[in-house]
Amino acid sequence: MKQLIYFTIFTLSFSLHSQEEIVINHNAPKITFEKEIIDLGEFLQYDDSSSKCEFIFTNTGKEPLIISKAKGSCGCTVPEWPKEPILSGETGSIKVNYDEKRVGSFNKSVTITSNAQNATQILKIKGKVIAVEKTKTTPLKKKSSLAPTAK
Repeated sequence: MKQLIYFTIFTLSFSLHSQEEIVINHNAPKITFEKEIIDLGEFLQYDDSSSKCEFIFTNTGKEPLIISKAKGSCGCTVPEWPKEPILSGETGSIKVNYDEKRVGSFNKSVTITSNAQNATQILKIKGKVIAVEKTKTTPLKKKSSLAPTAK
């Protein structure tokens, strides 16, 4: 019976010491976006101004927010983010530019990494690029009467 009691005490003490302590910072910054999805709609190929959008956010936490990284889902989606800390209650923006030379529908994402409670946030942009009509930029050349012809 003593062995059972000792075994139980040993097992309980071992399990109590092996557990990691999880610390939750209730004052941590929190990033809150006005919109997490922006639909750019349809726009023409090479229309640079239509391929840009901006995600507005506010630090609703109590400590300064630091965005360490913003990464597009591919090379055609390029984000710009503030490098300086965003204080509690202040707003900032993440600007995203889509490569408008690519024709067709798109649905891309930008992953934001920060020191916020919600450390990883995913933003999305979507739309459709319409191809512009190709026009001939080189003049038609007339056949020269001096050029030899094959017979």
